[in-house]
Amino acid sequence: MIRQGRDTDAAGIIALITAAWNEYPGCLMIEAENPELAALASDFADAGGRLWVKEHDGAIAGTIATRPAPDGWELCKMYLAPALRGTGLAAEMVSLAENHARAQGARRMELWSDTRFDRAHRFYERQGFVRQGGIRPLFDISNSLEFGYAKPLAGVVVHALDTAAAASAARSLGRLAPALGEAFFQARAGDIAANRVALLVAWHEGIIAGCAMLVLDMARGQIHRAELRHLTVDPAHCHHGIGQALLAAIEAQAASRHRSLLTATSFGAADLYRAAGWTETGRVEGYAKTPEGAPRTAWFFHRHLSEPG
Repeated sequence: MIRQGRDTDAAGIIALITAAWNEYPGCLMIEAENPELAALASDFADAGGRLWVKEHDGAIAGTIATRPAPDGWELCKMYLAPALRGTGLAAEMVSLAENHARAQGARRMELWSDTRFDRAHRFYERQGFVRQGGIRPLFDISNSLEFGYAKPLAGVVVHALDTAAAASAARSLGRLAPALGEAFFQARAGDIAANRVALLVAWHEGIIAGCAMLVLDMARGQIHRAELRHLTVDPAHCHHGIGQALLAAIEAQAASRHRSLLTATSFGAADLYRAAGWTETGRVEGYAKTPEGAPRTAWFFHRHLSEPG
């Protein structure tokens, strides 16, 4: 049973968090450094948030909480006993906290995670979170440093990723575009740092549901040109305007970089390009093959943008 937490759960919550921290060398639970744990439910209620716990075999085996933050809502105190990991329960608890935040009007969710908690980082990245900002020191006895993560929570939102965000999104993008794979997106982080590409990601209701890449490193003499590649939308999230939002964001990125001509190759989004005002310049039958080996037609498009003022 997942239920709202109570202050009387303090002993069980402290035991759960202590055990989780003990899995990582040098990560020490000192109750004097975490006084809020003595009345954690009240601490979150006083901040306008909420705490939930999971009971298993008569003990507290999971916790999660959320509260308002300056730029949205914050996901906090996500811990799960080893026996319940890999069961889907963690994702269920995150969904519970996110739905609560959405009901309060939240449009963005953020969290902080110790740099040593690599297993947690992989989990958060599967939930659509990407790295954001710098590393936060806590100046505690464990010498804790924390990564920041965030994601849009409501509607369709497109962001251009920086180097750290792109590296943390690679696993999710590899699943979204399996023909490219995780390693391809990991390699793009370096290209972003060198300003050779821009990588845009679309979220739908907090889930990574689309991506597109703008290639800026063109041949000499073509500095006015950029190329749109790998526009992908998760079929499970079609008909929500994700493709249109990605195209609009790509055009804005190109204009901000003084690129006046975009080109694209499409295997299944020809109608999307036409509706957005792109011009078809040709097509090649059998240009590529489907995963099953059938020939695919490629359409070529371009889009002239106004020269930036």
